Amino acid sequence: MKNLIFLLLIVFFFSCKSDKIEEEVISTKIEIPELIQKFGYTLDDYKVIEDTIRNGDSFGEILNNHHVDYSEVYNIVESVKDTFNVAKLIVGKPYVILANKDTTEKAQVFVYQPRITEYVIIDFTDTIFYEFHEKNIKTVVKEASGAISDSLYALSLVMQDKGLDYALVNELSDVYAWTVDFFHLQKGDNFKVIYEEKFIDDTIYAGLGEIKAAYFEHKNQPFYAFNFVTDSTKNISDYYDDTANSLRRQFLKAPLSFSRISSRYNLKRFIRYYGKIKPHRGTDFAAGVGTPIMSTANGTVIESARRGGNGNYVKVKHNSVYTTQYLHMSKRAVKKGDFVKQGDVIGYVGMTGNTSGPHVCYRFWKNGVQVDPLKEKLPSAEPIKDSLKAGYLTFIKSYRQQLDGLTID
Repeated sequence: MKNLIFLLLIVFFFSCKSDKIEEEVISTKIEIPELIQKFGYTLDDYKVIEDTIRNGDSFGEILNNHHVDYSEVYNIVESVKDTFNVAKLIVGKPYVILANKDTTEKAQVFVYQPRITEYVIIDFTDTIFYEFHEKNIKTVVKEASGAISDSLYALSLVMQDKGLDYALVNELSDVYAWTVDFFHLQKGDNFKVIYEEKFIDDTIYAGLGEIKAAYFEHKNQPFYAFNFVTDSTKNISDYYDDTANSLRRQFLKAPLSFSRISSRYNLKRFIRYYGKIKPHRGTDFAAGVGTPIMSTANGTVIESARRGGNGNYVKVKHNSVYTTQYLHMSKRAVKKGDFVKQGDVIGYVGMTGNTSGPHVCYRFWKNGVQVDPLKEKLPSAEPIKDSLKAGYLTFIKSYRQQLDGLTID
């Protein structure tokens, strides 16, 4: 009897277990599409067309190609003409069309970006309105340093190897344009720099800011540079050294931003073609045709002409002591009597007159005698005013400590 009861219990147990329904819990993740917003619009609501301005493009043709009638284009142009000139679209600049997603695909919004930090919106969905926007820019202060092997090109390679913006080469050459001979960098030269980089939305690189401080060792000579505001009301600043003297000179080292010296000032130059010594009283800077030529100092144009072997040339009188001349231009940009400032473009490199290749022959007079400008100790600009000197020396103290603490790698 007991055995019978035990068997019945076993049968009941397994029959109950087999009747039990297993429940499977399925976890379902609901994907919610991300609504991408740009320029204040939800892009998913539109057909988005991105393009750049091309040669021959006009505002009217762009909109008409996206199904906006010319009569409506006219109304748009008239509505925004006091705030935005649609005729001044720049080739190569990006624009975005936001169009209807229906079968008409008619443009509703035109967004133009003249600069990476700016954009303009012309919205003609219902009524026409124009908005100008300037993106928020974050400025980050950075450091860099490096050793230079032998040339300006080597300096650019150092920048490239370190992942630095090549524009930093240009900025450094501008800071030291009057004190460092960038045409004769050599092994052992090195630099340290504290500078700004700009970012949009924290991640999009928007270029360099200003160089705050720098150190350049050239031919075993140290050159410090500190950017200091001398007039806060007019926001005027300049670069000064560690003793408050200006890094500027009354004359630039060269009339071209970047070039190479193809022929030096040489009173004993032997011309093989003529078989005799023919002095060369200028310094030739080779560069491509059309390269801008700058006046190396403030002055008045006393000659702007084309004559004989000089070709197109300009001559500038700077004061009672110094005069400069620039030969073989393809085109002159100033006329006699014009006042020019240091760095102003006065013409463009060419091959006019007696020349076998594109260059500018730079001639330099001191007290009426032609001399070699690269061997002249050119006068400096004015130092910081005495009333500002104490404040300046306090201002640069932390920057100098930071520069001195950087290692050359």
